[in-house]
Amino acid sequence: MAKTPDDARLELLQGTLDMLILRTLQWGAQHGHGIGQAIRTQSDELLKVETGSLYPALHRLEKRGWLKAKWGVSEANQRAKYYELTAAGRHQLVREQDRWQQLVTAIGRIMAPIPGKD
Repeated sequence: MAKTPDDARLELLQGTLDMLILRTLQWGAQHGHGIGQAIRTQSDELLKVETGSLYPALHRLEKRGWLKAKWGVSEANQRAKYYELTAAGRHQLVREQDRWQQLVTAIGRIMAPIPGKD
């Protein structure tokens, strides 16, 4: 897979990072760097989450009770904090996905209006 230049990367809409983190963790516990890498890889290198955004978001989600964290050892044999979804986090992911679909639908109506519906 070819690398995407930084100027071709997309900016995240405010509020979408939480949803992407929750979605990434639905497949199991992961440390912060792994979460960022998963988002980057799954977006075909279009989304890069900076550590200055990722870690505050992880702490915020943990404080809200949507994630729980515990210390472990990474693949690189480094001490790392692993995050996983709580039951409340799984419920929040469903809510976030529903809101995301509503947003996509609303923007789609504006960007590609149906003729005669003006």
